[in-house]
Amino acid sequence: MAEILVVAEHRKQSLADVSLEMLTKGRHLADQVSAELLAVVIGKDVNRYGPRLAQWADKVLAVKNDQLEDSQAEPYQKTLAPIIKERKPKLVLIGHSSFGMDLAPALAVDVGAPLATDCTNIAIDNGTITVTRAIYNGKVNALYSFAPSETLIVTGRPGEFLVEEGQKGGSIEEIEYLLDEEFDYKRFEGYIEPEVSEVDITKAEVLIAVGRGIKDKGNIELAEELASALGGVLACSRPVVDYGWLPSGHQVGLSGKTVKPKLYLALGISGAFQHMVGLRGSNMIVAINKDAKAPIFADADYGIVDDILKVIPILTQRINDLKS
Repeated sequence: MAEILVVAEHRKQSLADVSLEMLTKGRHLADQVSAELLAVVIGKDVNRYGPRLAQWADKVLAVKNDQLEDSQAEPYQKTLAPIIKERKPKLVLIGHSSFGMDLAPALAVDVGAPLATDCTNIAIDNGTITVTRAIYNGKVNALYSFAPSETLIVTGRPGEFLVEEGQKGGSIEEIEYLLDEEFDYKRFEGYIEPEVSEVDITKAEVLIAVGRGIKDKGNIELAEELASALGGVLACSRPVVDYGWLPSGHQVGLSGKTVKPKLYLALGISGAFQHMVGLRGSNMIVAINKDAKAPIFADADYGIVDDILKVIPILTQRINDLKS
């Protein structure tokens, strides 16, 4: 039986969200083409990850290596290459994280496989694998097809694939692996964490995003009050960061973060493609803009054509009234 292999990334004893996204996508593809889904996790304490990965995978290879407490590209490459060469999976899925970007190119060269990076969709049709990538700064979606080969390696863009809880309950095989090679040219020192006060907009279920239409830094307070009423987090488009009204950690878009909230409320955001590419995973988009021809209305599920400075206080008051 053909195999699809997902490389699981972990950090600080937690599986990366993008790995769960790749597992969900891998499960769909495996079911579609009657393939076996194989998950590989490598590290010092892999026992903690096996049961979680088995929710999606038919089989989990838990490769124990005391040298790898956290995911590191070079040791992963040396460990994964023999597995891929032996098993010859049709497709290898890796998250397009900083770790995945470091690992995938060298791994592809090592195993002699073609590589497609930063993909926003992956499909299989009659044995041909197709991937979608954004080109020209997100203005165009390009579709690439790969003729059937021994192995194709693909990295998936974080936030583009929804996570669905798996019910597979696959088997877990533990493997002891001794890596006798040292990588003295690069050393893992640790993670630089964001400031405690800085929010992670990629985790928020409700985002209240402000754009140039907010007009002044002092008006940000109106959006904060609305975010508080909705139990949401404040986000923004690039001009708001460029003006210095909000920190860069709040920015959504091509040069910011990719988000996938249940609700994305866009206030005074025109909807340029550089911004929209970062919120395509949103379940619902609601836009408020005084320009009826603003591009964002083409993607919004609901829209209000009016001045946001008039609408926000009314909306906040109405929400608070309903809550009380």
